[in-house]
Amino acid sequence: MGIKAALPKYEIYFYNTVLCLAMFWAASWIFEVSNCKYTDELLQPNRRRDGMRRITYDTADFEWMMWFSTFREHILFALSGHVLFAKICSMLAPQFRSLVYMVYGLLAVWTSMGWTYVSLMLSHCILLYSISLVKIRWLCFVAGLCTLATFKCEPFVSWQAGFVEGDFELRHVLFYGGCGFTIMRCVSFALENCERKDGHYSVLELLKYNFYLPFFYFGPIMTFDKFYVQANKSDLTRKEREMWNISLQGLIHLGVVIVVDVLFHFMYILTIPTDIKLLKHLSDWALVGLAYVNLVYDWIKAAVMFGVINTVSRLDHLDPPKPPKCITMLYVFSETHFDRGINDWLCKYIYNYLGGKHENVVEELVATLCTYGVTILWLGPCEVVLVWAFFNCFGLNLELWTAKAFSIEPFASFEAAMSEAMSRRIRAIFNTFNFWCIVLFNLMALNSLDFVKLVTKRLLLKGFPITTIIVMFVTYCLIQVIKERERRQALIDDPDPLPPAAPLNAAAATCPPTAAPQAAADSSKEKAE
Repeated sequence: MGIKAALPKYEIYFYNTVLCLAMFWAASWIFEVSNCKYTDELLQPNRRRDGMRRITYDTADFEWMMWFSTFREHILFALSGHVLFAKICSMLAPQFRSLVYMVYGLLAVWTSMGWTYVSLMLSHCILLYSISLVKIRWLCFVAGLCTLATFKCEPFVSWQAGFVEGDFELRHVLFYGGCGFTIMRCVSFALENCERKDGHYSVLELLKYNFYLPFFYFGPIMTFDKFYVQANKSDLTRKEREMWNISLQGLIHLGVVIVVDVLFHFMYILTIPTDIKLLKHLSDWALVGLAYVNLVYDWIKAAVMFGVINTVSRLDHLDPPKPPKCITMLYVFSETHFDRGINDWLCKYIYNYLGGKHENVVEELVATLCTYGVTILWLGPCEVVLVWAFFNCFGLNLELWTAKAFSIEPFASFEAAMSEAMSRRIRAIFNTFNFWCIVLFNLMALNSLDFVKLVTKRLLLKGFPITTIIVMFVTYCLIQVIKERERRQALIDDPDPLPPAAPLNAAAATCPPTAAPQAAADSSKEKAE
């Protein structure tokens, strides 16, 4: 059954109404929890005095505080300098703009981390560039993974960290971010060099690619083939209203930052999950809502941080990876990701390369195991990451196994016999359970295993049947609303062709002359509706 299967309008209105009521209900529960006496005791370390007022702010997320509070001025200064120099170069010597990006990035990294750190990055770049000259794909990949492992395992990490000069709070974040993304970019360059049939890319192109400042420390990752084409194109004319769209995107990100900053004064969604004693006092509804809101916040954080960098790169005439897909819109494992740049990198060089058309069960299993193996190395091997990778890998393969099972008899005949609307409802039921598997599995990477165990126990065991049924029903309504949005988007992207017009003599023989235009108008109206 296709994605364009429609449901009655009144049914869609009912689903939207249920979702609105559930959102207000969940928000009221979380707000009530944020102001209870247990939360008040938990937040004592985060309180500060402002005259006669007592102000509380949720400071549990280091990344958010680093970007938009603690080091806001430093990040803003570095990105503003890049935009200024890039604009001047684009006006005076556009053919050298990628070279200016590299020089400014090198100077910025040198200023912030020292010349020894720059030397360390250059050594890794030259090492992987030398290996790429052999043009053996598996050798480049193994060398890249071994180099990445040196930043995840002792004693190599401590030895290389000693190359960083100075002692400031952001030192460790910049060290690991710059090193990790540098290796991933070098691997992308090496693999693309292997695919090039005539000659080699120069080492200067690698340095331009790696030391582009907006992407250097925090990503996202653009694969080398895309960056090379976009950074070296000579035509710098913009599309109509492109600057307006870039400005609007920047204003939206600023508005989201302000809204999240205000909400952190009233809803302590990040601090509360760290205290198991407090969580035990929460109701089932508040606990489930808190788990879901944690994932939504992490998506907002990723979308805003990558969005700020993407806005700068779009000013440089680049087309960066899109923001991650909202967690609310995810009900299949194959679309689950919080960093689209890493996701595109893994899909291009591992998942799609090994999985082919993703129809063979064995090939899919090998592709997913290798993909999540590299992901574990990228994130750093630990218990939480291993458990997270296992469940997500299992869920991704289970989707393929289930699709294969339902494509054979007698299931295929059952689905062919039912209407498209009924098939969509049945699929939504399965997607409902899939949605909560995605939520619970990805909570492991954001919170503790104890928090995930508590949410699972409340949702499936202690809260059964009332809490379980109501939560699953609300999630079912959410899935149907998402499917309806996807259906309408599919009709816009790929509209159904209009039926061919009847021959003129046949139309004249069967109806008056004015009936044909009226029939065409009715058909167009029905199609648009």
